[in-house]
Amino acid sequence: MASSSRGIAATPFGLKLRRLDLDLSALRLHHYHRLELPEQQRRRKRRLIHYARVQCCSSKSVEKAEDRKSCPHRVRIRALPAMSFPSPQLRYTTKQEKFFPRCTPRNSGPQSRDTPPKRDTGIANEKDWGISLLNENVNESGTNEDGSTWYRESGEDLGENGYRCRWTRMGGQSYDGSTEWKETWWEKSDWTGYKELGVEKSGRNAEGDSWWETWQEVLHQDEWSNLARIERSAQKQAKSGTENAGWYEKWWEKYDAKGWTEKGAHKYGRLNEQSWWEKWGEHYDGRGSVLKWTDKWAETELGTKWGDKWEEKFFAGIGSRQGETWHVSPICDRWSRTWGEEHFGNGKVHKYGKSTTGESWDIVVDEETYYEAEPHYGWADVVGNSSQLLSIEPRERPPGVYPNFDFGPSSPPPADQPPDRPPIS
Repeated sequence: MASSSRGIAATPFGLKLRRLDLDLSALRLHHYHRLELPEQQRRRKRRLIHYARVQCCSSKSVEKAEDRKSCPHRVRIRALPAMSFPSPQLRYTTKQEKFFPRCTPRNSGPQSRDTPPKRDTGIANEKDWGISLLNENVNESGTNEDGSTWYRESGEDLGENGYRCRWTRMGGQSYDGSTEWKETWWEKSDWTGYKELGVEKSGRNAEGDSWWETWQEVLHQDEWSNLARIERSAQKQAKSGTENAGWYEKWWEKYDAKGWTEKGAHKYGRLNEQSWWEKWGEHYDGRGSVLKWTDKWAETELGTKWGDKWEEKFFAGIGSRQGETWHVSPICDRWSRTWGEEHFGNGKVHKYGKSTTGESWDIVVDEETYYEAEPHYGWADVVGNSSQLLSIEPRERPPGVYPNFDFGPSSPPPADQPPDRPPIS
């Protein structure tokens, strides 16, 4: 009413009288909702909220509402979105409601993600995790209709040098505690340009199977080359609750802006009386030099062992390959075959080898040399798939405050040296 009065008072007096005389009926009809008393507005807002909820969450109520379109009250409610005040549903929507579906009850818990990891799936992209951190502190819990319980927490930790860690933890368990799941998301940053995105999850089911998985993506500036570097890693573990079986994997990838790339994995598994291991690595220096290697072996409780390994080094078409396949019986009888290749870059290849059973060869053949001088997934690919990591916003740095860079000697990252037998048994 006040806004209408201000608009009329701003016009010349004669024009005001003519407009009142000619358009009074139209004004009352068109702005009927603006002339309502406050109590009438409150009643209409309450009815609108109830009507919207019913439309959203109950198909039966929608059908009843369609049957009552002829009701004068329903016609007037449909006109209310044109009112000058915002929609009550939009006005009071919290960040938590934006994070979870609008039709989810406010006291419902996060959806269970209690699925175990899969073997030999490498490092997932960030979009596959669906990390979405809340922008407010949350500490809530509840009980679902089936008796299972849940909790959800979020917060922010601050530290020196502009350090900030935003995190969200969630989890739940069945009514009898036989199944359980936990998951944590986080993002970290500081004033040196360091950024990190990560996930950790674990769970167990009623059969006693348990699992654990973590994933990380890091952006930082190399201390000596001053180049941007992105590192990705994942660890996965699962253990059977009904038999002596389980497996563990550790994967890592490192990239810099000039094409330097390092990739590798360490794996371990066990199924009753048999165990196996696998390690492999790739290194590209960004200038054409490449090193690749693989080492696999297995053993049984009876003492039988066998394995296979190989390595290749190349630069500018010149390089070598060598490897070994071997077997050891329960009574320690050993057999092996070694082999090698020398590539001269002129279409000639020297091949040689021998075995413990008397085999041997040493020849030069005409053969093309083939190897991958560049990774199939490199710097441009990892940058394109790391948009969420790159978009992390660090804390605002006060004027005159500069980041503290640590140029001391750095130890090798733990991802390169995992134990041969991870703690899975």
